[in-house]
Amino acid sequence: MIVTKGLTKKFEDFLAVDGVDLSVGAGEVLALLGPNGAGKTTTVRMLTSILRPTSGTAQVAGFDVAKDAQKVRASVGVLTENHGLYARMPAFEYLDFYGQLYAMEVDQRKQRVTELLEQFGLAEDQHRRIGEYSKGMRQKLALARALLHNPLVLLLDEPTSAMDPESARLVRDSIKELRSAERTIIICTHNLAEAEELADQIAIIRRGKIIAKGSPLALKQTLLGAGEFEIQLASTLNGSPTSLPPGVTVSAQGNKWIRFRTSSPEEDNPNMLRAMLEQGYPVISLQEVPRSLEQVYLEAVNAPDGEEVLDVA
Repeated sequence: MIVTKGLTKKFEDFLAVDGVDLSVGAGEVLALLGPNGAGKTTTVRMLTSILRPTSGTAQVAGFDVAKDAQKVRASVGVLTENHGLYARMPAFEYLDFYGQLYAMEVDQRKQRVTELLEQFGLAEDQHRRIGEYSKGMRQKLALARALLHNPLVLLLDEPTSAMDPESARLVRDSIKELRSAERTIIICTHNLAEAEELADQIAIIRRGKIIAKGSPLALKQTLLGAGEFEIQLASTLNGSPTSLPPGVTVSAQGNKWIRFRTSSPEEDNPNMLRAMLEQGYPVISLQEVPRSLEQVYLEAVNAPDGEEVLDVA
């Protein structure tokens, strides 16, 4: 649904996006992560045909962003950091106006506007001026605008910014429901827990270059090393186990727990559990030690410049 090859944008002497290669299939959610000024927003603007690439190519929903700009814009829904909402208009009138811009039929757009206002909890306030809305309400209205014409591609820049926890959960749940075999979603966010919850694929951009991409699990395994697991015991651990499976390395231990690493948990974990039980240890549980996307992100962005792109997709 989205394919870029060598996508580059230069502003005079400043290289904002440098040879970005991406491929996002139908039904996938990609989280585009990176520090401020890394090139995320510029990339999204090229994907929406707002900015013309300096070089390279990009196709969105089968249309070239340079040659088929109008078709690209008709195929995407965009939530930008600066919403551009019209403060004097009531919400219903505002969405209805945008439905007219998308050439939607009267009955179709009124039904769609009503559905979206109800979906995002704005139905009771639909006749209030947007300028009276809170930040979270304006964010939800901007997302409703992006969804108005049922686009094949959604490009969301900080979709839950400035929202209270309940509203943010509503939006995240809506994004999950929007995934389908036909729709592709790209999310730019600094909320790494949100990215990990929603995304199938992660791409990390730094100084205009993609420095790492792949699934959250694959990136964790590659950047953070072998997985770590913890065994909880019912009584105090005296010393260390004397017999361990060949692929297991003890990484830490306490009074009633022991942690170990293995690159083949499906094979080594049952053997480790069996070894502990055979040595008389009262095992209560065995579970993986959580590793966050934040650890992956920091490892990637703090890596030395000049390293090759890590692609574990």
